[in-house]
Amino acid sequence: MPRAGLSPDAVVRLALEVVDAGGPSGFAGLTLAKVAARAGVAAPSLYKHVGSLADLRREVTVIAVRELTAAGTSATVGRAGADALHALADAWRRYAHAHPGRYVATQIGADPDDPADAVLRAAGEESVRTVVAVLRGFGLPDERVVDAVRAVRAGVHGFVTLELGAGFRMREDVDQSFKVLIDMLVAGVAALATPDPAQATTGSHR
Repeated sequence: MPRAGLSPDAVVRLALEVVDAGGPSGFAGLTLAKVAARAGVAAPSLYKHVGSLADLRREVTVIAVRELTAAGTSATVGRAGADALHALADAWRRYAHAHPGRYVATQIGADPDDPADAVLRAAGEESVRTVVAVLRGFGLPDERVVDAVRAVRAGVHGFVTLELGAGFRMREDVDQSFKVLIDMLVAGVAALATPDPAQATTGSHR
């Protein structure tokens, strides 16, 4: 039966249902036809409420990014340093397990030159600020912050992606391996925050 009261917000909610139902491949498999089928209407009917599949995917991505940011922010309140980084990574991993399709959507970066991506760009910037706030607790110099953000994101995302894709089949505890990964990232970030003695010595002779 067609759903009564179809609206832009309702279409986005249905799209989220499609993404959630599809597991890790849910976002990649999102189509207007699937949303229309869930709504019980013909696909052309959706164009009254959404401009295109690209627009709908962008709406889903914004929601997912905001949810992931909220999870990370909540987990790191009152924490600092290694404790905060572990809490942030754990929050990301929990979100990925609970919403694998939405998690995949969070990895879509906004086009800096596309006005249509303005809201997504703002959501992404807020997400990055959460990570930066955690990393600032290590005393990172400004020129190393972006490197650290990318390293942390890549490390956690790589692990989670392998995990969701059943890439870890050995009997050893995966949770322990994740903790080791974050310990290694903590050590790496701390190293970035530590001045290079060789550079300091060189600088003193200038």
